[in-house]
Amino acid sequence: MSDNPLVKLHAHGQSFWYDNIRRKYLFDGTLRDLLANDGLRGMTSNPSIFAKAIGGSDDYDEQMKALVAAGASVDEIYEALVLEDIRTACDLFAPLYAESDGGDGYVSLEVSPLLANDSAGTIAEAVRLFSAVDRPNLMIKVPATPAGIPAIKELISRGININITLMFNMAHYEAVAQAYLDGLHKLIVAGGDPTHVASVASFFVSRVDSAVDAQLEAIGTPAAAALMGKAAIANAKVVYQRFLEIFHGEPFAPLQAAGGTRQRLLWASTSTKNPSYPDTMYIDELIGPETVNTMPPATIDAFRDHGVVADQLLADVAEAEAQLAGLTSLGIDLSAITETLQEEGVDSFAKAFAELMDTIESKRERLAGS
Repeated sequence: MSDNPLVKLHAHGQSFWYDNIRRKYLFDGTLRDLLANDGLRGMTSNPSIFAKAIGGSDDYDEQMKALVAAGASVDEIYEALVLEDIRTACDLFAPLYAESDGGDGYVSLEVSPLLANDSAGTIAEAVRLFSAVDRPNLMIKVPATPAGIPAIKELISRGININITLMFNMAHYEAVAQAYLDGLHKLIVAGGDPTHVASVASFFVSRVDSAVDAQLEAIGTPAAAALMGKAAIANAKVVYQRFLEIFHGEPFAPLQAAGGTRQRLLWASTSTKNPSYPDTMYIDELIGPETVNTMPPATIDAFRDHGVVADQLLADVAEAEAQLAGLTSLGIDLSAITETLQEEGVDSFAKAFAELMDTIESKRERLAGS
């Protein structure tokens, strides 16, 4: 086996996905190298990533010129640029999707973050995008907001692959897992085929430590100091235990018998925000079976260089539970913190989306005048 830590992840049951997209990387060998040499098994995108790609490069200018000349609106330009990238990426991952029988090889595209509180709008947009991209290895990203949960159930029941995003706590995870189970049940009852409906539940990690650490620092006691940098990994480990109870237990058993596949946990927001923490800690500590870790480029480079591959996700679970109890004893309300983080995540993606549309508008005006 390769000595590359990224390649070794798959032997431990974890799929490594690329949390980035840019047109140049789809054609210059960047993505092909990750697939061939690093064991890459999927890709995620979001409005922030596309804002950086489209606003920070000239990769898209030729296509934009043609669209502007054709009189396309800002919305039409946005969709044409994004869907071309997503289709191209899906095609690059298609051999892996086929080889793994739909186990991996997915590319994720987010519904508009402006629909985060609109169930019907999310359903309609997800159905439209899944049809427009027209690739079996597309995953539509839907947030785990109160409005997103019923949309997840409905979309799964229609056989659409879903990546549920912006999960930060156990309540979010349990609601998402139940929506998946309910959606699969509805699909099966209606005579649908559940064997190729895939879903991942994206659980955000580093932002939890950023928020909790700020409160621990303010408390300033030795007990608080001992819990610095512990909340996020403990939170994830406890949620993984719940995954095992649901998907290796009675709740999923009848759906599995009918051909349903397990909804994997995906670790998101795995770049380290605190420079005093190891830059691979949210990879090293969360390796385990039936999981995905989506990594931005800098984290990929760091883990390739000095990542430590071992089954850590199932280790020290009692200690993780004790750490979460320790936060409670200090008066830290993890549930309240993580609800705020979800709201902030929705706002952040909406802001990035607005900035992306502004960027396209300004480029459109410049190209129209050139």
